[in-house]
Amino acid sequence: MALTVDNKPIVIPDAVRRKAGLRRGDKVEFKVSGRAITIVAKAPVADDEYTPQQRRAIDLRLRKALAEVKQGRTAGPFNTADEMIASLKQQLAKSDAKKSKSRVR
Repeated sequence: MALTVDNKPIVIPDAVRRKAGLRRGDKVEFKVSGRAITIVAKAPVADDEYTPQQRRAIDLRLRKALAEVKQGRTAGPFNTADEMIASLKQQLAKSDAKKSKSRVR
């Protein structure tokens, strides 16, 4: 697709935005190399997604969790990888059983 540059702003056509997966409100970055301009979608930053209050709460939880790890207070429901795998297989079997019951009805 080609556009002519004039005094008006350049608008990214709908078809191009859809193809690139861009949505209203997404941020883009312009990179220039010689006479080539590349438009790159900018990944969202966590600060853009959360309010300052939410960010403080998340940071506090992370600090507490890291402090517990540093003190050696880490424990999971599994002592070995084999126990974890057995549990996952058991959950999968239950899920499959529920799915097959709902299909029968």
